[in-house]
Amino acid sequence: MLTILMETRDSETRLAQSLAALVAGAVEGLVSDVIILDHGSQDASGRVADAAGARFLTSWDMADVIGSARGEWLLLIEPGARPLGRWVDEIAEHMAIGGGPACFSASRRHRRPLLARLASRRPPLELGFLIKRAQVTGMTRPGMTLADFVSRRGVHRLSSELMPAWASGR
Repeated sequence: MLTILMETRDSETRLAQSLAALVAGAVEGLVSDVIILDHGSQDASGRVADAAGARFLTSWDMADVIGSARGEWLLLIEPGARPLGRWVDEIAEHMAIGGGPACFSASRRHRRPLLARLASRRPPLELGFLIKRAQVTGMTRPGMTLADFVSRRGVHRLSSELMPAWASGR
């Protein structure tokens, strides 16, 4: 089973887009729960999360969040990001063979302009990050964000693409 983790702040629309895309994983029995970590949203992000059946936390300790996750695996994504293609089957297969950390492939239809790619690094969660809960349990420390768990060394690249969060407003 898989737990989805997202951090948000005033991301009502993007959060709704991500949660809608994750329904296929819940229907197939892959996604067991979704946890939204809020950083002081003033919009309806909490209502969107509640309507989708996600846990919406306004204060948390990262160790407690990881410990309360129902899934053996965690998928860390940004609000607005949407897995594309046969992501459910591919993640299920990756989890079944006991693969290590993984990320999605960049969307071929949603690419940053060349100058933007050259001028700045890709945000840590732009391609999502799939990792076993047991691997992050001992890594947590106070003040940690989801992006702090991301390491690109030795990470398997899934063939399924992820529409990045920045493209969700287009």
